Amino acid sequence: MSMPEMTPVDSSNVASVGHDPETSALYVEFIGGGLYVYSGVDTQTFDELRDAASVGSFLNRVIKPNFSYSKVS
Repeated sequence: MSMPEMTPVDSSNVASVGHDPETSALYVEFIGGGLYVYSGVDTQTFDELRDAASVGSFLNRVIKPNFSYSKVS
């Protein structure tokens, strides 16, 4: 699995996010460590996450309840 380019975000919990539009995979790297991949995330949802006023709130409200994930590291 090759990781997409990761974009740093302004968040107290999330370090960076990335998206692979070919596989609809969202990558989320947390500040405290850990890289998670969420499946089935479309480009529009990724753009909304990346540009959200609160990335952590968007992640908890939209991503976590609606998309399955796996921990990469």
